Amino acid sequence: MTKKIKVPRILAFSALLVLVSPLAFAQQSMPATSGSSSSVDNTRMNQRDRSARTLKPTDQPNNHADIKLAAAVRRAIVNDKTLSMKAHNVKLIARAGVVTLRGPVASGQEKMKVAALVARVPGVTRVDNQLDVETHTRNTP
Repeated sequence: MTKKIKVPRILAFSALLVLVSPLAFAQQSMPATSGSSSSVDNTRMNQRDRSARTLKPTDQPNNHADIKLAAAVRRAIVNDKTLSMKAHNVKLIARAGVVTLRGPVASGQEKMKVAALVARVPGVTRVDNQLDVETHTRNTP
């Protein structure tokens, strides 16, 4: 007669995670096949972002006026529900009235709309629009 061993559920679940996790990570790190129509290679952007001349969100000044302006700009962008999620998440840096916008947006029209919206925020003297229009196409079977 065989004796059943009771294994606590947490141990069984942990064992399952240990077995399945490497498979999940292996799938995520596999390169895209040559047949895919969209590229996830952003090497060019990463190189641009390493430049000391490129403003990054970490370059946001910590003085009260610039922080207040950055918050007002972010609020204006997020409150516009016609913009895509990409546009809502653009990077911005506010320095002495100049707002630099960076990151991807869905279209050229959206790029112009975000810049115009930011230009209307009180306290903005100039908009440096460095937004990128995403050109990926979705894979359709």
